[in-house]
Amino acid sequence: MRRILIDNARRKRALRHGGNQQRLDIDEIEIAALEKEDELLAINEALEKFAVVDKQKAELVKLRYFVGLTIDESAEILGISAPTAKRGWTYSRAWLFRQIQNTTNASRSA
Repeated sequence: MRRILIDNARRKRALRHGGNQQRLDIDEIEIAALEKEDELLAINEALEKFAVVDKQKAELVKLRYFVGLTIDESAEILGISAPTAKRGWTYSRAWLFRQIQNTTNASRSA
């Protein structure tokens, strides 16, 4: 599911598909769809870096964020306890938030 979402976001950003144009959802006219795609790509990039640091916690994030599983369901799939998964989820969110903030700040400075 993650790959499908990422590939779709990349495809929509491609110039030949109007990547420079701001996309709008007719039903939610005040919300720009392009922002969601940028956010999704930033999360994916940070998640790839995080997988190098801690593969199990990165898998936990994929299960929670992209698949939509609960802590208990994710813990069962990963073969870890629910409290361990909860600690891992807390750590992962903080790590990814910090990484995305650093990337966003660096791109604004450039």
